[in-house]
Amino acid sequence: MTRIVMNLSATKDQVAEAWIWRLSRDFNLKVTILKANVDEDFGWMQIALEGPIEEVQRAIAWLHTTGLHVDPQERSVGA
Repeated sequence: MTRIVMNLSATKDQVAEAWIWRLSRDFNLKVTILKANVDEDFGWMQIALEGPIEEVQRAIAWLHTTGLHVDPQERSVGA
């Protein structure tokens, strides 16, 4: 299992989208919100993605296509 902690930032046009729902629905991952501050003008969230490395990589690639600012913080790989 791989665990990646990352920060996501969203602009006014992006905060109303269901990004976390899409991550949990479309990828075989455990998605944990560690910290967040979201209002109608701006939002940021620190999340952890946990699962098979292939799914984590697919999810990160998808996040980059959304226009969100994606900033990986730490990574751990377990057996």
